[in-house]
Amino acid sequence: MQHGMDLAPCALCITQRIFIIATGLLALIAFVFNPAQLGLRIFAGLGILMSIIGGGFSARHTYLQSLPPESQPACGPSLGYLIENFPLQDAFSVLLRGDGNCSEVAWTFLGISIPGWTIVAFAGLVIINLWQFFRTRSA
Repeated sequence: MQHGMDLAPCALCITQRIFIIATGLLALIAFVFNPAQLGLRIFAGLGILMSIIGGGFSARHTYLQSLPPESQPACGPSLGYLIENFPLQDAFSVLLRGDGNCSEVAWTFLGISIPGWTIVAFAGLVIINLWQFFRTRSA
């Protein structure tokens, strides 16, 4: 959507992408190495953790989009600037507060914005990882 529809991502959008990619990489590594039961549970547990954290960022983003204009935060610096110029804890704090770009709804489908659909994706990933975590492997 960034390139096809010229939608510039905000810092929270990029953070959600990072967690989607991290969850996907965990799944790919687990698929390639095909670990035993304990390894499968470790990968699934990490996938659950990444999906829950990513879903939290999506929920925060959706909340910022729901605020009335007078309550929306002012525009802030980009994610790259935050990471390069602030300690990680401060950058994380600024990121969670969001900025004016984060509260803009640039696209919807069925009345749901991009971070709303990302919550749905993260919920699906949590369910898949829970299934992987609790399933037993046949010998």
